[in-house]
Amino acid sequence: MKIKLTSVYVDDQAKALRFYTDVLGFIKKADFSQGTYRWLTVASPEDPDGTELQLALNSSPAAQAYQQAMFQQGQPAVMFFTDDVKGDYERIKARGAEFTMPPTNVTASTIAMLKDTCGNLIQITQLAHW
Repeated sequence: MKIKLTSVYVDDQAKALRFYTDVLGFIKKADFSQGTYRWLTVASPEDPDGTELQLALNSSPAAQAYQQAMFQQGQPAVMFFTDDVKGDYERIKARGAEFTMPPTNVTASTIAMLKDTCGNLIQITQLAHW
């Protein structure tokens, strides 16, 4: 078994696609609709056939409540890993992202936190190498 897909709720799929591709640098993997439903995923350009992230519309009250509660608690909806958190911070910030935490050393890693413009916090993590 392996993890092929995970999801994050967003309040606007078109806005989310722009942010996750133009600002973060992911690539669009799947995008198709049936009626009002849209299946939309992105993937890392470093591993285009790897795990996909579904940008799922928060169209139900339960999804909206979950997303809002996570944001209000300061809990990231998704975590991405990098080998250069400071470089990614500078690149993403230059593309207009709003960071709530610059690169900060914590136990066994350096993390940064930003808003995805669609109702979520994202954590970028660089693990310490011993």
